[in-house]
Amino acid sequence: MTPPPFSTVIRTASHDQHTEAENSTFMSDLLGGRLGVEAYARYTEQLWFVYRALEDGAGLLAGDPVAGPFVRPELFRLDALERDLGHLLAPGWQSRAVALPATERYAARVAELARTWPAGYVAHHYTRYLGDLSGGQVIRGIAEKTWGFQRKGDGVRFYVFDAIPNPAAFKREYRELLDALPLDELERQRVVDECRNAFALNTSVFAALGAAFPLTA
Repeated sequence: MTPPPFSTVIRTASHDQHTEAENSTFMSDLLGGRLGVEAYARYTEQLWFVYRALEDGAGLLAGDPVAGPFVRPELFRLDALERDLGHLLAPGWQSRAVALPATERYAARVAELARTWPAGYVAHHYTRYLGDLSGGQVIRGIAEKTWGFQRKGDGVRFYVFDAIPNPAAFKREYRELLDALPLDELERQRVVDECRNAFALNTSVFAALGAAFPLTA
């Protein structure tokens, strides 16, 4: 039998962790309209720390034979995040931004892998950016409706990929890059495990945010 494409292996193997992250109490409450815009702003602030690590890593790995093909400027989110945060938290927000301990661990893991293991960095790149292109669009629509942001405007620009006119085609191409990764079976299993770890780190951030924004009876 022909083995499944590596992109399918990754998606299938990390399905449970992906579902757990999507269904976290914090995200359920946020997207259900049970939390205020302050919680959304704090979540966006935490994303900034993670994407700063991802995009600093991209600068290190642009010429790498494994990770380099995934470094696509049209995916970069940091500028959009900073514009959103200027709208959500007011000018000067950088001096007040604080990473939760769970966020610090997440960003530190991304930064470590960018320095030491490019294939592991790809695992985090995949879980974040393909999620932004997919489920992130649901978050954008709910945020616009719940808090009155202008459609695709400040506050939700993180979820707007103006440089990718055909997300479906882009995702197909991305999965083809995953399928073509020059890795042996042992290394591919390590990448799968790191994908699971990426979702676990993300879930930990949601748990910390949930503790910071508990629902009151």
